[in-house]
Amino acid sequence: MDNCISSTEFQTRAGQYIDDSGKAPVFITRYSRPVRVLLDIDEYNRLKKYDTRESLYPHELSDDLKAKLTKGGQRQGNAGT
Repeated sequence: MDNCISSTEFQTRAGQYIDDSGKAPVFITRYSRPVRVLLDIDEYNRLKKYDTRESLYPHELSDDLKAKLTKGGQRQGNAGT
């Protein structure tokens, strides 16, 4: 992490770090642990294109997929016996 700053430092110089994030990600820490990353919007959108996750309600799943998930869950449950 090249550009790593504390949350207090970010609050003090937010404008500077917003500008800096246009060139490289800015990692914001709290208690010396990374908690946020400030990215250029174009970089965010580029990365977001690769996020193919979907959220579905159980009633939206096909019967075949429900059966596979149920079968897989049963197999894991019996593994410890």
